Amino acid sequence: MTLSARFDLSGRVALVTGAAQGLGRAMSLALAEAGADILAVDRNTAGAEQTAEEIARLGRRVIVAGCDVSSPDDIERLFARLDAEFGRIDVLGNVAGDGILARPEDITLAQVRQVLDNLVVGRFVCCQQAGRRMLAAGRGSIINIGSLASLAALGRGHIAYSMAMGAVVQMTRELSTEWSSQGVRVNAILPAQIVNPSLEARMTADPQLRATYLRGIPLGRLGQPDDIRGVSVFLASDASAWITGALIPLDGGNLALNGGGTVRVDCEGEGAAAKLVFTFLPPERGALPPAAQEPVLAE
Repeated sequence: MTLSARFDLSGRVALVTGAAQGLGRAMSLALAEAGADILAVDRNTAGAEQTAEEIARLGRRVIVAGCDVSSPDDIERLFARLDAEFGRIDVLGNVAGDGILARPEDITLAQVRQVLDNLVVGRFVCCQQAGRRMLAAGRGSIINIGSLASLAALGRGHIAYSMAMGAVVQMTRELSTEWSSQGVRVNAILPAQIVNPSLEARMTADPQLRATYLRGIPLGRLGQPDDIRGVSVFLASDASAWITGALIPLDGGNLALNGGGTVRVDCEGEGAAAKLVFTFLPPERGALPPAAQEPVLAE
């Protein structure tokens, strides 16, 4: 098989949740560009329709479906629609789900359950429904979206979100262990900060937040939704045929940066065009400014 053939998704069907914007939209478009037909899923059906228009221009078949991923009944109806429209599933992009930020001492149990329903139960039910069909077919690839919060604490009110994302990682490992011998691979992508409307609003409300995030990202920039395109096609395709149970950071080097690491932080440009430039320094170069001495973990 040629290298290009290994990445080719022609003739395959991918179901992607959260397809209206952000990572889900970028993943849907990338898989379609690689040849897959798409079931574009989002409770924001108007946004998913916009994604679908772009997919259709690539010459792929695309169907839009509304779904609340916190509802197992909605997910069951979604997969019945998949069966009726496509009759198969080769790739699941498990992206959608909301979190709630609140201090551990203040968050209510109802809010914790809401986050777990969105990010854990919803993802599991999607995996279960897709997995049953993939097992019957003897092949398939499931791509779960986790977070750096799956592996390390973030603080700043992320208690319920981090609990949920930790569960997503263990779910990924367990499903891979159970299903890979039957041809179904299960992997997870763990993003750091990816720019989206919610993150932009938070950074606008707290002018220091962008710099705080960037101090933990050696590549010196926040992520963009399109950063997920390459790894999505890789995990969906035969190019990753011997990869399962993997947790792949999408983080600009954040996890590789030890908490005691030292970086030099310079600022280039002004205003919205400003960005922090990171240069690693040997110890003999001397002390760094305080902002560079405290790398932080991005989510």
